Amino acid sequence: MPALTSDGSLDLTADVVDLTQTICDVPSESGDESRLVDAIEEALRRLPHLTVTRFGNTLAARTELGRGQRVAIAGHVDTVPINDNLPTRYETRSPEQAAEDAPGTKPGEYLWGRGTVDMKAGVAAQLKLAAELTEPVVDVTWLWYDNEEVSAERNGLGKLAAAHPELFEADFAILGEPTNARVEGGCNGSIRAEVITRGRRAHSARWWTGENAVHAAGEILRRFDDYTPAEVPVEGLTFREGLSAVGIRGGVAGNVIPDECRVHVNYRFAPDKSLAQARAHLESVFDGFELEYLDLSPAARPGLDAPLAQAFLASVGGDAVPKMGWTDVARFSALGVPAVNYGPGDPQKAHADDERVLLAEIRAVEAGLRAWLTGASGTPAGASA
Repeated sequence: MPALTSDGSLDLTADVVDLTQTICDVPSESGDESRLVDAIEEALRRLPHLTVTRFGNTLAARTELGRGQRVAIAGHVDTVPINDNLPTRYETRSPEQAAEDAPGTKPGEYLWGRGTVDMKAGVAAQLKLAAELTEPVVDVTWLWYDNEEVSAERNGLGKLAAAHPELFEADFAILGEPTNARVEGGCNGSIRAEVITRGRRAHSARWWTGENAVHAAGEILRRFDDYTPAEVPVEGLTFREGLSAVGIRGGVAGNVIPDECRVHVNYRFAPDKSLAQARAHLESVFDGFELEYLDLSPAARPGLDAPLAQAFLASVGGDAVPKMGWTDVARFSALGVPAVNYGPGDPQKAHADDERVLLAEIRAVEAGLRAWLTGASGTPAGASA
């Protein structure tokens, strides 16, 4: 059943799967989140135990119980572009079908559609708990934000941190990115840059009078062949780095020798490096070439040595693994707040046209967070129940 009240507004106490389907069926591509954020805000402002702040299309909802510790729990409400994968629908994957699917696909019932994995299932679990947990054993700052799937300067969480850093004061943070309902510590950093060659235009019939910038880019591509990405242990987790050419462009016409060529490079680096160190490494790889930086996102250390992180990991069970992709845990880490990723969904299905989340994982994440925040699995370290 849709997670709607009798007047058509969002019902945050509905079954978590129904709530997931309802918010997934409200399109919210990056830059077009207002309709969904309006609906969430309206529902949150009906809850007397939460203090709600809206900044653009980012929402913060805080408990003010005077607990000894505070936890920030966050999720983004935007998605990548829809590609004929809304409205959502339910699918059952048999063991035989699962065996033929992508590695890691499990048999069971799924919710299929854009945003189910990245990351509205995680948001739905958070929203339900925000509405229902009026007396958590720690104070909680719930954060839902826009524009995560696009360039860093548009990120709603980053904008909120710059404008209201007081809302990020916390002892521990959890980001609901898809992790197959496992705890993933930290994240790799990401640099996107263009490596540039320059030449001189000429008529292609008299090519020898020019300098071909596209031909000169061959040396850039050869350096990828010579490069071996590192595997870096950090605080007990092994992060796998990557350096990839993800695009190339050059030339102005079919009969003109090109005077410029740009190879778009993405460097994913382990959290043993600062942004400055990662930039220096990239510049050493492409020594002799001009680099123009497009996006700089720092890595985050796992933060699993924090007492609250240890208590949370013990509560939800299993061993922590590293987060290979970049996530907004890096924003918390930069502010000195240890942070982990924990949410339903297979990260390999994020952004895929057949994006789908296992219903059992949605329920597992809701149950895991609920047990920890209510002390049912043991009071979080240092908190007052």
